[in-house]
Amino acid sequence: MTHMAKVYSAGLLGRKLVSGILLSLVVPLAPASAQRPESMQRIESRPGVTQPFVLVEPPDTPVAAVILFTGGDGVLGFTGPGPFPSGRNFLVRNRHAFAAQRLLVAVIDAPSDHASGLGRFRVTEEHARDVAAVVAALRAKAGVPVWVVGTSRGTVSAVNAAARLRDSGPDGLVISSSVTRHGRPNVETVNDASITEVRIPTLVVHHEQDACTSTPGADAPALVGRVRAARKELLLFSGGAGGGARSEACGPSTAHGYFGIDAEVVKAIGDWIKATPAR
Repeated sequence: MTHMAKVYSAGLLGRKLVSGILLSLVVPLAPASAQRPESMQRIESRPGVTQPFVLVEPPDTPVAAVILFTGGDGVLGFTGPGPFPSGRNFLVRNRHAFAAQRLLVAVIDAPSDHASGLGRFRVTEEHARDVAAVVAALRAKAGVPVWVVGTSRGTVSAVNAAARLRDSGPDGLVISSSVTRHGRPNVETVNDASITEVRIPTLVVHHEQDACTSTPGADAPALVGRVRAARKELLLFSGGAGGGARSEACGPSTAHGYFGIDAEVVKAIGDWIKATPAR
């Protein structure tokens, strides 16, 4: 069984089709028995503030690291030493699949001073400083390029870090199901997070059938054109088993969450990261 993904460049023409149609074989997600050990880490990111994240190590020496940002209120809700529930959010439930791509994975949680939820904190300098601390920790551990990867409301956090941080910031950015329109509860968008200030390699991922009112698939082509990076691309997916009522269109079990095509979306993201030269 195959699904189609369209790849667009973001050069002068903005929507030039450069790779035609890519056919990706659907491969099953790694079974529970193949999952890597994971643990909750906590580091001091600001005076008196701790930044927790779930660390998942790959089976082999990592070639890059990714910081995954969940959507919603930004709170993982994981407690104890682990292992943790799979989670429903697209990035959270696929953290072991990202690790299988030889990526060191950190799933970032809300910092100690915003444990009840991120809200408008996603577009602040303090939030970027918290992310910078995690970037530094991953670089110290593995000595590899570090990328920020957000989905849904997590794209606001990822863009905020990519736009604000320079030498202490990430090496690349991936945003999927990006929040492009204001609405409740999505108060901020990637535009509010200054996506036009992003200059690092950027991959924009979206589902053509995303029916969430804050993240419509129709906005994705213009979005990639707002990024100032020399290397940037738009990857549009279709198909999958996503369903549900319109009121649930922003949920994880729909096209918004790439439900039913998880494996190929994760592989496409991993391949793009690994094909990007280190800066």
